[in-house]
Amino acid sequence: MRLATLNDGTKDGQLVVVSPDGKACTAAPVKTLQEALEDWDALAPQLAAATNFPDPLDASRIIAPLPRAWQWLDGSVYASHGALMDKVIGIDKPPVSWPLMYQGVSNKFYGPTEDVRMVDEALQIDFEGEFGIITDFVPMGTSLADAGKHIRLVVQINDWSLRALAGPEMKSGFGWVQAKPPCSMAPFAVTPDDLGDAWQDFQPDMNLLVHWNGEQFGNAHGKAMGYGFDALVAHAARTRDLVAGTVIGSGTVSNENFREVGSSCIAERRGIEIVDLGGPKTEFMKFGDTVRMEARTADGRTPFGAIDQKVVPA
Repeated sequence: MRLATLNDGTKDGQLVVVSPDGKACTAAPVKTLQEALEDWDALAPQLAAATNFPDPLDASRIIAPLPRAWQWLDGSVYASHGALMDKVIGIDKPPVSWPLMYQGVSNKFYGPTEDVRMVDEALQIDFEGEFGIITDFVPMGTSLADAGKHIRLVVQINDWSLRALAGPEMKSGFGWVQAKPPCSMAPFAVTPDDLGDAWQDFQPDMNLLVHWNGEQFGNAHGKAMGYGFDALVAHAARTRDLVAGTVIGSGTVSNENFREVGSSCIAERRGIEIVDLGGPKTEFMKFGDTVRMEARTADGRTPFGAIDQKVVPA
């Protein structure tokens, strides 16, 4: 089952169920995805039962599946990316036995083709291609064995970053605020069963193809996660309930052979250049630049659709 949200002039839009071919839709029995998530057990069978899709899907009206969320938590579970970034930034973190995670801004998620507003090019604008999940209500203390049952939807995310601010904020020991503007979401939120073999062990078994200004930049594979999304849910819920509609990200998709497959963010490319060449050569994004991200399964499907955006001055 694939779900989308259409702009109807309200802040949370109109939830629709999307046809298997992605070309048509039908209105959901509730108005918003948040409402569906809060009563998922009752409403999911009704959503899944949709077989008649009378309305053409107007791509120009698609906004983020969850335009604003109660909570956005982002992990960092691709070891190759984390190790390289720590080296470049100059952070010496002690080893930990749990997944890294921070809490970011959740009151807005950009739609897949919405222009992304940034205040200043000098802040080093960067994209970060990720996978994510959306939960129903997760009780505090939920075990790893039960955590995966609360993953209701899988999404694709661009976690925007301002790198000139990221290093100083991380080194402060108190975390990110200014360095992390709102994220973007691809058009479709997809149930795990709809992904079939492309969802294994609570991980996305698919590539994330990234183009910057029309040129391929990366094609890393998603299943190199050090922790599955079930572990991220259990970690987040250890000391708190997770409200229905909590969005959890994987962190930047990265592979050990990043020199061959490319990267999902500019900072990683610059890190490789620092290691290999002694200094960075690739610049960060400028106003007018575009980025396109599209996850692809082994059989060529694009389950989430594409994020295709331009950076503009605020």
